[in-house]
Amino acid sequence: MDSRLVSVAGGRAKIRVYEAGQGPALVFLHGAGGLLPNDPFVKALSAKFRVVAPLLPGYEDSEGADRLRDMLDITLFGFDVLAALGLDRPILVGHSMGGMIAAEMAALAPKEVERLGLIAPAGLWLDSHPIPDLFALLPFEWPGYLFADLAFGSRLLGAGLDLEDPKFLNDFMIMNSKRLSMAGKLLFPIPDRGLNERLYRIRAKTVVVWGNEDRLIAPAYGESFAREIAGAELIRVPAAGHMVGYEQPQAVIEALGRLH
Repeated sequence: MDSRLVSVAGGRAKIRVYEAGQGPALVFLHGAGGLLPNDPFVKALSAKFRVVAPLLPGYEDSEGADRLRDMLDITLFGFDVLAALGLDRPILVGHSMGGMIAAEMAALAPKEVERLGLIAPAGLWLDSHPIPDLFALLPFEWPGYLFADLAFGSRLLGAGLDLEDPKFLNDFMIMNSKRLSMAGKLLFPIPDRGLNERLYRIRAKTVVVWGNEDRLIAPAYGESFAREIAGAELIRVPAAGHMVGYEQPQAVIEALGRLH
């Protein structure tokens, strides 16, 4: 993947953007964990799409988090990113927290988002299916909530980590603190910023993708999203958890292919 720093919103922020592949333009908005090194899902997407994956401020060397105070700021920032990248109505895809942002963008400006892919998006709250507090989880607990295949998830999340190296561990903790600080503006204490009351505004052709074994955000949320977005198609993926795009990338790519 290639990457570059892009000036956004009249120089108010600079963000790291990863790009790969050829084909229809697809903007991928990441979840609370950001992108993985040489992100395997972005790589898989790039076989069919021209993938553009911007990192929110607070992730890697993206800057400008202090200006993003709430959901509205972050939603408008998403459109600033598209403008800075020169993209006009690309396929908009978001995973988890990124799905929440993508849905907000499509609801705020229905004519600007024509094709929408929501992969296990956050943003709703069901009392019958409470979402675990992501910020209270310890790193060793993450694979159990994120993956159906615990061994696979542990290998994927642990790749390249050297927790025996004090300098690496210090840098990792600082980086993680910045990421969670940004994510906390959307997800803490619960990921409900009134999105459910705005989903009816979405006019984009929409697919909602969910792993059948999602232990972080239960599949019941997929039914809620699909019910509230007119014409949305819900696609359930077996043998996959919250990181469905990483466990079953081809199934997710096939689902997103319906947005052509």
